[in-house]
Amino acid sequence: MTTDVRVTVWNEYRHELSDEKVRSVYPDGIHATIAKGLQGAGLTVRTATLDEPEHGLPQDVLDATDVLVWWGHMAHNAVSDEIVARVYARVLAGMGLVVLHSGHFSKIFKRLMGTSCDLKWREGGDRERLWVVAPGHPIAEGLGEYIQLDEEEMYGEHFDIPAPETLVFVSWFTGGEVFRSGCCYTRGAGKIFYFRPGHETLPTYHHPDVQRVIANAARWAAPRPGAQRIFGNRPPLETSGAASGKK
Repeated sequence: MTTDVRVTVWNEYRHELSDEKVRSVYPDGIHATIAKGLQGAGLTVRTATLDEPEHGLPQDVLDATDVLVWWGHMAHNAVSDEIVARVYARVLAGMGLVVLHSGHFSKIFKRLMGTSCDLKWREGGDRERLWVVAPGHPIAEGLGEYIQLDEEEMYGEHFDIPAPETLVFVSWFTGGEVFRSGCCYTRGAGKIFYFRPGHETLPTYHHPDVQRVIANAARWAAPRPGAQRIFGNRPPLETSGAASGKK
């Protein structure tokens, strides 16, 4: 499997600076924990945060990124529309995008989905069981039948997204809800994966199976060599017959 995938982990990095409970779980930021897991899986990783110039995503960084991992929650509206347009263009051109947890409400995910991306939710200490419903998919490689998280925030259906091209995980919660938790899409030349768990006050991103899913997703979403994509007006390939004006 390909290991030379260049990943940028983006995090708004606001909760960790303002909430002691979050800081105690992720003292260096959620992005640092995710990045460490990806590095341990053999990927090349850099991080970027909201309050850096250009949100840490200038064009040269995006051009050197194969897969962008996105975590956001309390500051979606603080993300500049210019940066969203820049990320959107890169996804259509082939950059992969892995959207985590409350990133379902990010500007970039909503733009790519074209829907509200709304859902039900509850912070009630539910147990979550993420069932693997596409066991042959690369994102599920190395997992058992399910991933169990003893405490997580509940997300419940209906989840207002387009039908996934492939559904990899379905979650069940102790409150009785279910949720489409691992959703694959293609937009232009880019692959997108949405992965549900990851509430900021809980140690979800320290869980080895969660780290495995994110690494698998980065490898799956990374661009692959293929036929050149050409658009716009083009001359005919053949010059005989009708195309040449001969009768």
